Amino acid sequence: MKTYLITFLVFIGVDMIWLVLVARKFYQNQIGFIMRSPPNWYAALLFYAIFIFGLIHFVINPGLEAESLKKVIINGLLFGLITYTTYDLTNMATLKDWPLTVTVVDMIWGTSLGGLVSTISFLILK
Repeated sequence: MKTYLITFLVFIGVDMIWLVLVARKFYQNQIGFIMRSPPNWYAALLFYAIFIFGLIHFVINPGLEAESLKKVIINGLLFGLITYTTYDLTNMATLKDWPLTVTVVDMIWGTSLGGLVSTISFLILK
């Protein structure tokens, strides 16, 4: 539970900086025509819960067991890349007018988010 709570708080902090301070206007300009207002917070919280579970199960716990920051960084980056690529490429495949720019930026962000949250959480827990 401690690992989950720490990772959750780190994730919320890092993602909110991105969503509120950095990328808000970018997403509004790129995909505002399909954005909900207000967001579906239940869906967002469910995504957060599952993503964080994945980070802990596939990245943070194995890194703690191996006592390897390098393993956490690499696996966190890969987990973020794979999960965000799945979302963005599915959107490109199924949604009319989904921008390539959003896909590229989001994949870079997902990769960074997975790496940052995993690394910060690992360092706090260690």
